[in-house]
Amino acid sequence: MPASPDVVVIGGGHNGLVAAAYLARSGLSTLVCERRGVLGGAAVSEHPFGPDYTVTSLSYVVSLLPPGLVRDLRLASHGYHVFPQGPYFAPRADGRYLSLPADPAERRAEIARFSERDAAAYDGYQAHLAGLGAVLGPLLDEIPPRLGSRRPADLWRQGLLLRHLRRLDERRAVDVTRLLTGSIADLVDRYFESDAMRGLLSVSGVIGTWAGPRSSGTAYVMLHHHIGDTGGQAGAWGFPRGGMGGVTQAVAAAARSFGAELRAGADVARIRTRAGGQPRVAGVTLASGEDIDAATVVTTAHPQISFLRLLDPADLPADFVADIRGWQTRSGTVKINLALARLPVFASHPGFDPQVHGGTIVLAESLDDIEAAFQEAVSGRPSSAPFADICIPSVFDDSLAPEGHHVMSLFTQWVPHRYADAPDEQALRGYADRVIARVEAVAPGFTDSILHRQVIGPHLMQQEYGLVGGNIFHGELSLGQMFHARPAAGYADLRTPVRGLYQAGSATHGGGGVTGIPGRNVVSQILADRRAARWRTRV
Repeated sequence: MPASPDVVVIGGGHNGLVAAAYLARSGLSTLVCERRGVLGGAAVSEHPFGPDYTVTSLSYVVSLLPPGLVRDLRLASHGYHVFPQGPYFAPRADGRYLSLPADPAERRAEIARFSERDAAAYDGYQAHLAGLGAVLGPLLDEIPPRLGSRRPADLWRQGLLLRHLRRLDERRAVDVTRLLTGSIADLVDRYFESDAMRGLLSVSGVIGTWAGPRSSGTAYVMLHHHIGDTGGQAGAWGFPRGGMGGVTQAVAAAARSFGAELRAGADVARIRTRAGGQPRVAGVTLASGEDIDAATVVTTAHPQISFLRLLDPADLPADFVADIRGWQTRSGTVKINLALARLPVFASHPGFDPQVHGGTIVLAESLDDIEAAFQEAVSGRPSSAPFADICIPSVFDDSLAPEGHHVMSLFTQWVPHRYADAPDEQALRGYADRVIARVEAVAPGFTDSILHRQVIGPHLMQQEYGLVGGNIFHGELSLGQMFHARPAAGYADLRTPVRGLYQAGSATHGGGGVTGIPGRNVVSQILADRRAARWRTRV
């Protein structure tokens, strides 16, 4: 690696590593600087309970990583492998359970135990989502145009949107509008009547968000989680071998194979710029005092870190700074990781079943209960009955725990979003106890199986992992923070007001989940700008 690399990438999470791999593959000398002592960002495997247990600290399943990216970077040759996740399993307090197996006949029979009407409606619901996904899914993969710009190149890119709009008829145009502006409650209420179905399906609309199921925009959040491709099945989910760190370690190995240098424990304290006219990036300065010169810098940090801390806001346009200051990045999520001496035995479904223990276990009695849990957090109290999205990846991956033991991930909501800045550790412990009690209620004896417990609330997410506000998406997936508005007007194309400085974190379009899309797309922008610069020089 030369003393002055072509590109410095700030952040060794999945987007930073993807960007580094594509940059190095294109022949550019690339250096990644990661603040923490381990690569991976929020998609990381760690050992809080000692070397025998591998825990996926935050992000816990993979879905949205594009198959083309996996092929481009030859991730399979670097150990990337995904175990398909089983179906939804929702044990209930009354001793029953709702399951949504893949087989249509079995699924219909399972739903019919709660409502014949719901069983008949489910296929129509799925077809509705598939139609919307066919329209909106391709947009997730693309770089948004600068809507409102009158520059010829931007007008041309705006015109390209028409090829997507051609797929809309009058009915579908209304459906898309309702999805983007409506709530997940509005959507599921159109199809289902039972508390079991409405509660289970509403979870996908609020997972990771500071919004209840009756909040506008949560219908799109649900669809966002269903646009993906794992093993050729759109919207499927899976457990990567080695935990989520298996994903980022595979991408890191790919980046190294192309020649990128990856430095953990390299905390960037400042992005340096050159004065005069439009600011231009000059490189970065590490917290150690080391200066690294580079004509191109890519930041994958949260935008409020990148533009309000690493840069002097006075050097940026006032309207851009206002957009970043106003960026909504609240959350009330709590991640609980457990080491278990044995698998839970559910009262409603005793005995081991890979479709149960290897699926998505959801604690959600009803949509109204989930809304009530959110409203409690809004009023400043941790939820008295938190919902939980649970998985046990060690059912498939025996490298995660000793034989007979398991690791369990519980993604739960909500505590007050102010906990990011002002944590209440005692209240957080009580909240975690209530989550465990909910599992105990449907799986008697579960509490006695717990060997170790780790509770990661909004404050730790913010301080340790750089998730401002504890928001796993680097910013809420609301209508005003999507597509051309993500994260600021005129800069959704992954460029910034500083020439040579690019952004590719989860707060950019295509982020929100382990997608790698911003990291891949930013490289196409960098290469395009380098080609344009060479052409201008020749002219």
